[in-house]
Amino acid sequence: MGARQQLKQLLKESKRAVFFGGAGVSTESGIPDFRSEKGIYRTINKYGVSPEEILSHHFFLEKPEVFYEYYRENLIYPDAQPNSAHLGLAEWERRGNLKAVVTQNIDGLHQKAGSQKVYELHGSVLRNFCMKCHRPYGLEVITGTRGIPTCPVCGGMIKPDVVLYEEGLDDVTVQESVRAIESADLMIVGGTSLNVYPAAGMLRYFQGSHLVLINRDETSWDRYADLVLHENIGEVFAEITKV
Repeated sequence: MGARQQLKQLLKESKRAVFFGGAGVSTESGIPDFRSEKGIYRTINKYGVSPEEILSHHFFLEKPEVFYEYYRENLIYPDAQPNSAHLGLAEWERRGNLKAVVTQNIDGLHQKAGSQKVYELHGSVLRNFCMKCHRPYGLEVITGTRGIPTCPVCGGMIKPDVVLYEEGLDDVTVQESVRAIESADLMIVGGTSLNVYPAAGMLRYFQGSHLVLINRDETSWDRYADLVLHENIGEVFAEITKV
C-alpha cells in the first residue's frame, strides 16, 4: 500500500483526527511561503529593514504608514481561493473523521473551504479592530483605504487581528488548540517546516496513535512520524479525498 493510501486508511479509521498546518498549505493558492527561496522573506525590500522588523509590534506603532504599505502589498490576498488541501480537510470534517484544524496561516482559506473548527494561532487578516474603541471591522477597512486605516466612529487607528513579532499568541486559541491535539487519535502535520515557535512546539502535546507529516522538504520531526510524505499537500488531499 502506497503512502497516500495509508494516509487515507488512517483517516477513515480515525474518530478524532487533527490537522496542524503552515504556509505550505496555501502556496498552491498563490500565497507565498515567506521562508522559501522565492518567498518574500528572501527578497530585498525597499524599506531598508527586514520584513520581521516591519511586522513587529514596535514598528507598527512607530511607523504605521510603512507597516500598512508593506502589509497591503505582501500579506493580503483577497482573491485567493482554497486549494485541494483546504477543500479536502473540510470534506474529512464533514465526514466526521477530522475534528479540528490548527493553522499558523492568517488567510482564512480553511473557513472559506468550509471547515468549521479552525484554530488560527496567528490570527486572521479578515479580522481587524479599532485600538481605541475596539469596534470590529472586516478586510475591506484595509483594502478599501490607503495609508493608515482609522475608525470612522472614534478616529482610532485600526489594527489587523494578526500576531506580530513581539506579541504573544492568544491564550484561548492556544488552550483550545492544545486540547484538540491532546485528544487526537491521529495527527496530520502539513505544509510547515516546524521551525516557527511557539506554535510548532504544540506537537509535543500529541499522545495519539499515529503522526503523519506532509511537507515537500524534510523536517526535524520526520524521524518521529509513522508516515512521511515529501509531496505537494494539495495533490495528496486531492487523491485521498476521492470517494
